Amino acid sequence: MLKKAFTALFTVSLALVMTACGGSNATESDGGTTGDTSNGSVTIDFMHLWPAGSSAEQNRIVNDIITQFEEANPGVKVVQEVLDNEQYKNKLQVVSSSNQLPDVGMTWAAGFMEPYVKGNLFASLNDTLDQDGLRERFVAGTLEAYSTDGEFYGLPLELNIAPIFYNKAIFAEHGLEVPETYEEFLTVVETLAGNGVAPIALGNRDRWTGSLWYMYLADRFGGAEALNSAIDRSGSFENPALVDAAAEITNLVNMNAFNRGFNGLSNEEAKAEFLNEGAAMYLIGSWEVPNFTTNEQIPQEFRDNVGFFKFPMVEGGAGNVDSWVGGPGVGLFVAENSDVKEEAKAFVKFFAEQWGEQAVENAGVIPGTQVDTAAVDLPDLFIEVLDELNGASNITLFADVQMSSGVAETHLNMIQSLFGNEVTPEDFAKKHEEALASEE
Repeated sequence: MLKKAFTALFTVSLALVMTACGGSNATESDGGTTGDTSNGSVTIDFMHLWPAGSSAEQNRIVNDIITQFEEANPGVKVVQEVLDNEQYKNKLQVVSSSNQLPDVGMTWAAGFMEPYVKGNLFASLNDTLDQDGLRERFVAGTLEAYSTDGEFYGLPLELNIAPIFYNKAIFAEHGLEVPETYEEFLTVVETLAGNGVAPIALGNRDRWTGSLWYMYLADRFGGAEALNSAIDRSGSFENPALVDAAAEITNLVNMNAFNRGFNGLSNEEAKAEFLNEGAAMYLIGSWEVPNFTTNEQIPQEFRDNVGFFKFPMVEGGAGNVDSWVGGPGVGLFVAENSDVKEEAKAFVKFFAEQWGEQAVENAGVIPGTQVDTAAVDLPDLFIEVLDELNGASNITLFADVQMSSGVAETHLNMIQSLFGNEVTPEDFAKKHEEALASEE
């Protein structure tokens, strides 16, 4: 899901036509800082996926950071290779097959990163995180998506959480207030549905959208580790809390909580329902915040009426209201076989620190590091999301990103079946267990 949306993360599409697997370097198309390195004693090769054309602000920040790093480190030169999203993924696969990764590059978390870690291609960054309190600067839960067996192999640059956005005007029209408990939330759903208003916009043809709802219910019933442990096999999907979460999805469907035809609609169609005020609520990643704040193509009156709230607590559940579903986008890696590994590690540390300070205000990207919201000039809704990130007790990575591709496909198919009332909560859990067991 993060692979589709996140990195569709605030991500934020990158779309240039792929010209060749090798792509083009920064001097040819992206205004980067490649050139003569004869005056430098050390050269760091840096491959990233923010071209000047499709990611202008990110590209500008990259170049600014590189300039600052080179000024602070005389004798070190950073040479860029800049590719679009799909070019980048293809090139990474090709160069990794011959163990010729760049000194520094970009990776996604969890399942994407796993084969590179298992192949001993990415260097551990534990020593980097232990310098100058860097580890503590990251939002709780973001680093874990880049870890394996206690070793960290990436520094996250982007982050998303998934709030429930709502239309204040629709709530006011029906005398509703933001729910603080799940029982209050069900009352909101019942009131809206009873008055002919679609309570929730959902496009579950894409399936990961429905997974967001299941993940939050799993957290609120079972706590932050219930779903994670079921996936990593230290627990089980047949945990009663996870079965209860699935049963609650069935309850919401039977309450007509979602817009009509939701299982056959795409997420883009569901978003249109919310933007056109056809539904009162919309659970989605914070990459949509610009549409609710600064996007001039969307009426100001609507943008002024958008707020958000945390997924409410379930009475008797083990969850925490400050625990979010979300996850990081791209992060920086250092190649294990780099000839300039120490300099490369110094660069990724510097980059992550500087990126965190500039990304929000200059590129509209929420970074993996905490942001001092008093020091940035942003719309109130954006500031409120950032404050929630800074106060997060946990961020549970999107379920399908945690899984292997085969198990993820089972999960997403079962999500659609669950929302379609085609599978019982018990069978939903059983199918997950069977898929996971088949890969042990």
